[in-house]
Amino acid sequence: MKTFWRITKLVGEYRWLMAAGFALALVQLGLSLTIPAITRQVINKALIGGDHRLLIVYGVTLIGVGVVRLGASVGRRMTTGKVSLGVEYDLRNRVWDHLLRQPFGYFDRWQTGQLMSRVVADISNVRMFLGYGLIFFTTNLFQMGAVTVLLFLLNWKLAIIALAFFPVLLGVALRFSRQLHPVLRDVQQKIADVTTVAEENVTGSRIVKIFAREEDELAKFSERSTAVFDASISAARLRAFYIPLIGFLPSIAVAVLLWYGGRQVIGGHLSLGSLVAFYSYLMMLVYPAQMLGWLTGLAQRAIASGERVYEILDAPLEMTESADARPLADPRGAVHFESVSFAYPGRPVLVDVDLDVPAGKTLALVGHTGCGKTTLTNLIPRFYDVSGGRVLVDGEDVRALTFASLRAHIGIVNQDPFLFSATIAENIRFGRPEATDAEVHEAAGRAQAAAFIDFLPEGYDTIIGERGLTLSGGQRQRIAIARALVMNPRILILDDATSSVDVETEFKIRAALAEVMRGRTTFIIAHRPSTISLAEEIVVLDHGRIVERGTHAELIAGDTLYSRMFGRAEAASCTLDVVDVEEVV
Repeated sequence: MKTFWRITKLVGEYRWLMAAGFALALVQLGLSLTIPAITRQVINKALIGGDHRLLIVYGVTLIGVGVVRLGASVGRRMTTGKVSLGVEYDLRNRVWDHLLRQPFGYFDRWQTGQLMSRVVADISNVRMFLGYGLIFFTTNLFQMGAVTVLLFLLNWKLAIIALAFFPVLLGVALRFSRQLHPVLRDVQQKIADVTTVAEENVTGSRIVKIFAREEDELAKFSERSTAVFDASISAARLRAFYIPLIGFLPSIAVAVLLWYGGRQVIGGHLSLGSLVAFYSYLMMLVYPAQMLGWLTGLAQRAIASGERVYEILDAPLEMTESADARPLADPRGAVHFESVSFAYPGRPVLVDVDLDVPAGKTLALVGHTGCGKTTLTNLIPRFYDVSGGRVLVDGEDVRALTFASLRAHIGIVNQDPFLFSATIAENIRFGRPEATDAEVHEAAGRAQAAAFIDFLPEGYDTIIGERGLTLSGGQRQRIAIARALVMNPRILILDDATSSVDVETEFKIRAALAEVMRGRTTFIIAHRPSTISLAEEIVVLDHGRIVERGTHAELIAGDTLYSRMFGRAEAASCTLDVVDVEEVV
């Protein structure tokens, strides 16, 4: 019930529209309640009484009631529809805003398909209930209450007999609700599993084809789809039993009414018009009772989906700005790691790292895969928070700075850059939307991307495919470099930024980077000696600790881990990452 009340509170911002919708629904209900009363008068006074002029009067009255009911119905659907769509819009933005504020660590624990299912399908289920189920449920309660009163006013003995079945009906509806809820939650979870597999197969379609795993992935997808089918069959089985049962029970009341009421009419104790009116009112009571099954299913699906949505919203932000966070003023780019330790869940990565990098210095981080190079640079823009120690930029603890001001001065180029399905110009100016065309072209030129961009049919207005897969790896990387450069950052992080380019292009990019890095604090994570040579100083990490630091000449000359890695790599004509560090120690 807690989730149910939380869902209903979502309409708070639209309370006046919702109130208008309820008012129109009540007008529609009130007019509907007059129709059996008018019908009673038509039978008793016009037909049996023989006053044929009343047929025209009551006929015009019924048409007028119908026209007003039509207007009220249209207005109610318009207002409640706007409320439900507004709630869906607000809730989806609220969930997305919450997700965007979560740090990297949060997404490390979630599958993309699970999140997408909650943001799309589950929120739509909540909207369906708020737009249709909630107002139907409420107006049906009003209708059942009003009709019950009218039945007793018409004939209290007949009302008692006709309403005797309602406790049984309510008991069946409640049992249906309790059994359906866990089944529908399981359905939603399994739908999310299917979404996850589908998302992975679409984004990883090339890998699937490269390794000829189409049949295996189809089997995996089919297995997840079968799980959805089985869970949905369980829900359908419950509906197949309970909804017809809920629809059948009122028929007993109708049969009793016709038997007992008919005898009353024949005996002269009840007028025919009153019996017809009583029957009409009973039908108005039966319809909401029959709707209980549908409304129960709709509500349970919304509650199950609401629980999944609130699982996201209730998750605390794992990384927030402090209340007194301040902007990074007059950034220079000096970075200091003070006794820094960091661990992923169950896996320590950095241990007691002390490193001072003056503003404008270029530093290369070298070491075997998994030694903590990328993690160390991810602590600078505060993608993760340290487990121990501090990271300082220009003498300020990054936890005391606003995210926007800190990250606005840090440019990052990853090994596998992500590009959006947009124009090349939009991708380059992504981190600085106000950048002029001249600045975009200049950044592309420095990244050695201008030549191939000019060769494209639409130039900088060329729309690239999803994730930039219509471009080569080297082209994507050069656009990513231009995207970082257009920000004019004080701190530049190059995480294996030249790994996907050919030797000639790498030479051109290195020449450009040498100019770009001048005056900026730059961290180079690389495995190619040619890229490492751009650094003024080299830091060697091993199992999360800094084990060596110095210039290339200093480190290569001694009996160091760095010299053994380089010697082995050069002898094997391969990159540093190919060599097992433990073998060469």
